[in-house]
Amino acid sequence: MSTPSDASLAPPPAGPRRATALFMAAHPARWLALGFGSGLSPKAPGTVGTLWAWASFLLMQRYLSDAGWVAVLLGGTLLGWWACTRTAQHLRVADPGAIVWDEILAFWLVLWLWTPASLWSQLAAFALFRFFDAVKPGPVAWADRRYKLRAGEAIGWRQGWGILLDDFVAAGCTLLVLALWRHLMGA
Repeated sequence: MSTPSDASLAPPPAGPRRATALFMAAHPARWLALGFGSGLSPKAPGTVGTLWAWASFLLMQRYLSDAGWVAVLLGGTLLGWWACTRTAQHLRVADPGAIVWDEILAFWLVLWLWTPASLWSQLAAFALFRFFDAVKPGPVAWADRRYKLRAGEAIGWRQGWGILLDDFVAAGCTLLVLALWRHLMGA
């Protein structure tokens, strides 16, 4: 009588997992990567995550100096790189839409550098950022493609960085357009 080989006992490769509240609650990286639940939105999680970023920025800006924002953004990037990488691995998807920490960090950067600004000006920043993040024109598309999963490659730190990078490039494009707008308007 023959015994099955170790390979035949291995479970079949699993497909992608769905992000749910229970999934998020099971690991601290998931809380951060999923934007404390904002990424669980069934519709437009990136937009919901960006709205969460805007609301939380308005609350935090009273308490943070410029040095505080630099610390939050740098620390958030390092911690976020870990959280986004781990959560993508846990979801078994290289760049899942439910991960919104990238939108949160990038939009905090936009608002920190753009404010003080009127509500309408912040709304313009929101619309521009969402456009650059969703449509991915030019340099944003380049950044998005740069760290995509290659054939035979496991989801790793490279993809975790890629999750963050295209949103930082979208933030840079947003700030460039806002600066040109401010310059043209003579403000």
